[in-house]
Amino acid sequence: MPKDLNENNFMMTQTLHLVTTKDGEQIAVWQVIDSVKDNNATNGNIATAHAVAKAQNILLTHGTFSDKHTCLKIAEYLAGLGHHCYIMEWRGHGHSSIPKNKFNFETVATYDFEATFDYLFDELALDNLHCVTHSGGGVGLTMFLIQHPRYIDKINSITMFACQAFGAVVNVKNHLKILAAKLFTRLFGYIPAKTLKMGPVNESYYTMNQWFDWNLQKNFNSSFIKQSNIQQDVFAKNIIDKSTVNKGTENEVTNADDSFDYRHYMPMITTPIYAISARGDKFISPTGGCKLFFDAFNSPTNVFREYSISHGDLDDYTHSRIMISRNAAKEIWPTVVAWIEKHAK
Repeated sequence: MPKDLNENNFMMTQTLHLVTTKDGEQIAVWQVIDSVKDNNATNGNIATAHAVAKAQNILLTHGTFSDKHTCLKIAEYLAGLGHHCYIMEWRGHGHSSIPKNKFNFETVATYDFEATFDYLFDELALDNLHCVTHSGGGVGLTMFLIQHPRYIDKINSITMFACQAFGAVVNVKNHLKILAAKLFTRLFGYIPAKTLKMGPVNESYYTMNQWFDWNLQKNFNSSFIKQSNIQQDVFAKNIIDKSTVNKGTENEVTNADDSFDYRHYMPMITTPIYAISARGDKFISPTGGCKLFFDAFNSPTNVFREYSISHGDLDDYTHSRIMISRNAAKEIWPTVVAWIEKHAK
């Protein structure tokens, strides 16, 4: 059963709600709001009510090694402007349940995102939603939307921080580093993120192996979905037109028993995307890899931006600082607000 847990920090209120996935896990969805602004609006303060009337709903999601704290500061910033924020924590992360079975990126996309979206749209009946993701959170959102295209038109905008899945091998050095990381993780069974100060959650070899293989093989293949599964659901039901998939897909994909490659179907996602990369992110999400992922959506309305000192920005940033740092709060977060407001309902 879902449960609520309130945590108050000055004006900010965090409320935890647990949603149940189809495979029986409990996923933590935190609501973050500015309680003072909400109360003032409810009590009829005209100026505040006018601002809150324009409030948007924003879903934030983290990536590997992380929990809600990766998204919390920017969520509080957005809530301080009157928006209602929701942070989803992956299974095995934060306040979500420890999974009974092994899981990977695609498990999160298939089950955790679905339970969260069902909660937001069916139970809360939200009439607008924007998504802000970090790293693997954007990868998961992409896979989820391809699996469930009916949600694409329900999302007003997407912002992706440091997101890539198949483009980390930008040079020979990176290839060797990823291969070494794969072998190390296989040997020890997990990546000791806590010890290496990468984040609060250690990730298993099973979870990370999908990311290793995507980048080493330069594809975006499913671990359990076959081509025929998605083609029947998407093309046969006229959810999308064949012309929206990447050029060459029909020629390249001829065997229905082949693993489904999400990359071919990324153009399905027509929601406006603002993609952000960091010059100092040399391994997990280098700019070249982020740009490759961004280009796969193939939409002229999307915007890509690398932040670096050479571009006149405050920092070259790293994989984590691009979303969690004082400089990011000063120069990047306002651009996210502008993107959300541009596509507000």
